[in-house]
Amino acid sequence: MAQLISVVLVLGLAFLAFSPICFCGKTTGGYLYPQFYDRSCPKAREIVNSIVAKAVAKEARMAASLLRLHFHDCFVKGCDASILLDSTGSITSEKGSNPNRNSARGFEVIDKIKSALEKECPKTVSCADIMALSARDSTVLFKLQGLNVVDLVALSGSHTIGNARCTSFRQRLYNQSGNGKPDYSLQQSFAAQLRNRCPRSGGDQNLFFLDFNENI
Repeated sequence: MAQLISVVLVLGLAFLAFSPICFCGKTTGGYLYPQFYDRSCPKAREIVNSIVAKAVAKEARMAASLLRLHFHDCFVKGCDASILLDSTGSITSEKGSNPNRNSARGFEVIDKIKSALEKECPKTVSCADIMALSARDSTVLFKLQGLNVVDLVALSGSHTIGNARCTSFRQRLYNQSGNGKPDYSLQQSFAAQLRNRCPRSGGDQNLFFLDFNENI
């Protein structure tokens, strides 16, 4: 699954890198704009860029991880940085939900940026803006890899090569509709192979081919 996530996120980064991006000039009326913190925290963008660049230089995959983190945050009722919140005894947070648990990463980079910004200009730059800036800088850094449209097409064709974790497909094997029954649309021989690698409980990190084809 980690390989799949890496390929899919690289594809996403490549798409963004080659898509036109409009950075509008400063406007009035309360709208956000790139220079929003230029007076209240002049070094904000510089600090974010520096920490993101160091994180990506240390681990190239981090660029994709930060973009994915921002996307997963925005996908649930807006880009409000709620994905950074931990679960409580009675509430499962976005961070602890199935799509993100043991999957979403880059939290330590966001924490490092937040810490640096709090030292520079306390209580000024929001976590939501930190995530947006981090995702933007990750995309720019990825573009420096020099991939072109041909590379993007190649990545598009390989987006299902990789492994899936047991925790991501267990429900289809044992409790697809919440009634304790499997997803009968799965080919039964294939479902049996999946159950061998993915028991009803435990083995969350066990891997299996996302596209299983004996001819490959």
